[in-house]
Amino acid sequence: MLELEKALETILASIPAPQSETIPLADAHRRVTTEKIFAATDLPPFDNSSMDGYAVRSRDVASANAHKSVSLTLAGKIAAGETFRGTLSAGQCIRIFTGSPLPAGADAVVMQEDTQTDPDRPHEIRFLNSAKPWENIRFHGEDVKRGAVIAHAGDILGPAQLGLLSATGAARISAARRPSVALLATGSELKEPAPGVALAPGQIYESNRATLAPLIAGAGSLPKIFPIVPDDADATRTALLHALADCDVLITCGGVSVGEMDFVKSAFEELGGHLQFWKVAIRPGKPFVFGHHREKFLFGLPGNPVSAFVTFLLLVRPALLRLQGAAHVGLPASTGVLAEPFSNPGDRRHFMRAVVDARGKVHTTGAQAAHVLSSLALANGLVDVPPKTTLPLGASVQVLRWEQ
Repeated sequence: MLELEKALETILASIPAPQSETIPLADAHRRVTTEKIFAATDLPPFDNSSMDGYAVRSRDVASANAHKSVSLTLAGKIAAGETFRGTLSAGQCIRIFTGSPLPAGADAVVMQEDTQTDPDRPHEIRFLNSAKPWENIRFHGEDVKRGAVIAHAGDILGPAQLGLLSATGAARISAARRPSVALLATGSELKEPAPGVALAPGQIYESNRATLAPLIAGAGSLPKIFPIVPDDADATRTALLHALADCDVLITCGGVSVGEMDFVKSAFEELGGHLQFWKVAIRPGKPFVFGHHREKFLFGLPGNPVSAFVTFLLLVRPALLRLQGAAHVGLPASTGVLAEPFSNPGDRRHFMRAVVDARGKVHTTGAQAAHVLSSLALANGLVDVPPKTTLPLGASVQVLRWEQ
């Protein structure tokens, strides 16, 4: 039985370099870059105003205050997207808006709220406050210089990164191809949920695919849900054959333990697959299988729903991200303080379901058995509790999160 870190190391060492493709920036959310991206322009591309107001020479309004205003002649207006042809002279001001280019000769912007206008003298602006040189001005290239690296190979692009890329002129990027992932559930007791379909005695509704498909998509991959596979050697072998032919990665749920109705491991080997390990020293999720079939991979998850969920997060999610060349493949984590003791009397690490409240207090969410979905649904994280250990009330812990 492998320790978690050794199991993950074995998996990641088997992952090949990603395949790259060029995609539009509009399709790049949560995609992984495969090369450095350089800024095609300075940002901002010109000196511009950070306020709606008036561009001035700061020395012309140096004495202005609420008790003794200074009047300047309005020489023009610059809307966003326009420029001023000429140079601002002494005693002049120019109406300017947020983002408008700063006119030549100006070295400050006075915000609109610090000025007054007289309807009878529309070309005279009274200034009620002074301005320091370069006040309310955003400088050319102060954010990003042309040629600067704005994304690295292995970055996962979120909304803010996409905004930066767009602002510096990127229209298309090189990204890793997303792996297609077949999702199979095995078990003759499983039934597809459907309107009006009742369970026969001994049956249960299948839930693992509904849980795992969004997690697969959240890891940047393309889930493909296959039909339920009954506990039959031929049916299992046929299902695995079709899934391997159709997808880059195969994830199965159930059928990986040592029971006489567990056929996934044997079927995979009969198809020419190589099993690298099974059994990981964690709870929930000990019966976990990893193998490869030529350039494709098998992840055999336990059938219990919480076990499937936890082993996916700890072992499969990192592999899917690494298949796309992601530099960081670990789960996001936050620090919290235990609001109650977390106890693990067993001999395997226990990833306990927990919820972190708005104050950073960490609570258990109820029963921790591998089949109990209700406590998983209440949780927003996992706490890693070592074997034969009780973490006391008030202890500071890392909480592994599956949503960022």
